[in-house]
Amino acid sequence: MEHEQALWLPFTANRAFWKQPRVISGARGHYYTTADGRELLDGFSGLWSCGLGHAHPGIVAAVQQQVATLDFSMTFQATNDKAIALAREVASMAPPGLHKVFFTNSGSESVDTALKIALAYHRARGDGHRTRLIGRERGYHGVNLGGTSVGGIAVNRKAFGAVLTPGVDHIRHTLSLPDMAFSRGQPSWGAHLADDLERLAALHDPSTIAAVIVEPVAGSTGILVPPVGYLERLRAICDQHGFLLIFDEVINAFGRLGAPFAATRFGVTPDLITTAKGLTNGVVPMGAVIVRQDIYDALMQGPEHAVEFFHGYTYSGHPLAAAAGLAALRAYREEDSFARVRALEPVFEDGLHSLRDEPNVVDIRNFGLMGGVELAPRDGVLGVRGFEVFLKCFEAGVVIRNGGDILQFAPFFDSTEDELARIFETVRAALRATA
Repeated sequence: MEHEQALWLPFTANRAFWKQPRVISGARGHYYTTADGRELLDGFSGLWSCGLGHAHPGIVAAVQQQVATLDFSMTFQATNDKAIALAREVASMAPPGLHKVFFTNSGSESVDTALKIALAYHRARGDGHRTRLIGRERGYHGVNLGGTSVGGIAVNRKAFGAVLTPGVDHIRHTLSLPDMAFSRGQPSWGAHLADDLERLAALHDPSTIAAVIVEPVAGSTGILVPPVGYLERLRAICDQHGFLLIFDEVINAFGRLGAPFAATRFGVTPDLITTAKGLTNGVVPMGAVIVRQDIYDALMQGPEHAVEFFHGYTYSGHPLAAAAGLAALRAYREEDSFARVRALEPVFEDGLHSLRDEPNVVDIRNFGLMGGVELAPRDGVLGVRGFEVFLKCFEAGVVIRNGGDILQFAPFFDSTEDELARIFETVRAALRATA
């Protein structure tokens, strides 16, 4: 049929996919059901997003009730009750001083929103010459133009160079295998890498830099855990020069690291936090930017009838998404999810590092319930080995993710030890089969 393969999948080898489609038709708890009736253990919590499990009863009920009560309402010059309630809940969880919440529909939109807020803030304060944005090599900040610009993954950038935001630079990434391979949790080596920000400050003049954006624990690039003292050093440099510090917590926030935010877990407070994924447990698309109160206050200028910040989305604070978010945050509290993650973390760590001596494993990295196993490329061709292991695991009934040759893990917050063991033993068998 002409339109049988109409779907163009994101971040997917589409030609390979259509030769052997992997189609999910149902999910409940920790398991998927495929279109052909197979059951798969989900070792990646959706896409970092569903820490509470699939089809969580409380979230399902909240969304069903909401769609029958208020399916949608205007989001410009008006809002809905659920959006107000969710903003209050999110702000109450945030680090001290971050009291304002701007809703988006995804992590990509959250990042671009945060970058625009940073630029608008400096302009409102009379520092309009602060226009430069600093990202980090190997950083992933979504796929919109702003996020792609500050992102530091080459394959995500190379086709779009002509339209990427000018005035962007990148500090070096934090991975050095000779100095930190097979670290458990935060590496002890590498705090000094934050000083690369001083190099860029000297190169461009500190007075031209508006903001620095980093993932506290970088996810999509393959789980890069910040060295001990690294985030503290970034915070100090930003304070010294007047840069805003943005934590991209689209993956980290809402329990993945055993705390409401990475900022909470590491004890370092940024000026803005971008979120999505776990905000609604992945049930309805939604993101949020959490902003320091005085940044918001700086933009509240001019006549009261005038719009202060010319930015937003049709679906900002969508009532279905907000209802899902309220139910997810309630579930995190009632199920003590963040404490459960901390209790499960050493079990996850031990299981992950048990793969150390398997064929072609060159590094293992972990923090919270985020884990990465880096493999040597097959015959110098990047991504082939990792994709082969992903396929072998899928065929064996376990879903993980491969980012090139880095296998990635993000189990559910209430995973059992038996489930974790099954995931790692399936990966072990796949590593040996593809050696």
